[in-house]
Amino acid sequence: MDPRTVVIVNPKSQGGRLGKRWTELSETLTRAFPFDFVHTEGPGDATRLAREALRAGAERVVAIGGDGTINEVVNGFFDDKGAPVNPDASFALIPFGTGGDFRKTMSIPTETADAVAVIKANQRKKIDVGKLELTTRDGAKVLRMFANIASFGVSGVVDRLVNESGKKLGRLSFMYATAKATWSYKNQRVQLTFDGKASDRVETTINTVAVANGRYFGGGMKVAPHAEIDDGAFDVVSIGDLTFGDVIKSGRRLYAGTHLEMEKVSARRARVVEADPVEPGAIVELDVDGESPGILPARFEIVPSALWMVCPGGDGRTSA
Repeated sequence: MDPRTVVIVNPKSQGGRLGKRWTELSETLTRAFPFDFVHTEGPGDATRLAREALRAGAERVVAIGGDGTINEVVNGFFDDKGAPVNPDASFALIPFGTGGDFRKTMSIPTETADAVAVIKANQRKKIDVGKLELTTRDGAKVLRMFANIASFGVSGVVDRLVNESGKKLGRLSFMYATAKATWSYKNQRVQLTFDGKASDRVETTINTVAVANGRYFGGGMKVAPHAEIDDGAFDVVSIGDLTFGDVIKSGRRLYAGTHLEMEKVSARRARVVEADPVEPGAIVELDVDGESPGILPARFEIVPSALWMVCPGGDGRTSA
């Protein structure tokens, strides 16, 4: 018997293409398994709708949209304090967005029919989730969960520019925003503390720091090539005091995942990362799964085996 499934649809994905194609796509899903569906209308809707579905007895919640929609739905599996709403329920996704970074780590096919077949097979695995305590621009403290990557520095600026653009250029939106942000961005001083150890406190100049659960961000950059989604730790990749020329010269290495060998790049593993700007009042922008919800100071904590996810292979378990 198929699990009771709710599909959360972001009709604005890919500049509104999902909304226009939803009738056609829903027929593909209907042939595979029964489901209910709801449409989002604005920011935060996917989180609210996922929580409502899980509290009403949904056994599987499917996100169809981009990385931002995925992030919101993942947040819906947890309450405002980070506790699971329904620990036995499963998360699944059908990629239909501008970036598509998380689905690469999870090997989710891009073709809708193939992604639906993965959901139909319903093989699951437990994945880690990041818990992020961040600062909003008005100084409030907010809790966010993330399945893929949270980062700060120029990546946060890129995110803001991409979202302000409305993503009208699709994947080119990331390339344009990256070029614009890289040209204007001035590397910033931050203080990092790992696993709460004063001896592991580092003050450094950064272009970007990625606190990675998954491997890809920024529209296809393989920023954390060794990250594993279920190993109980973040891969923390610090891209240091790179000049604009360094970025242009070595940018291709980020996409290939060979940048860890560069002199100004370092990587380490940690379960907890605390990050603060060194300069009082400095604005260091965050990127959380393609969204820009706030700034440093921030605290990142890995929550091991926090979420059941439907993905190819899984662990062979098919029950909800």
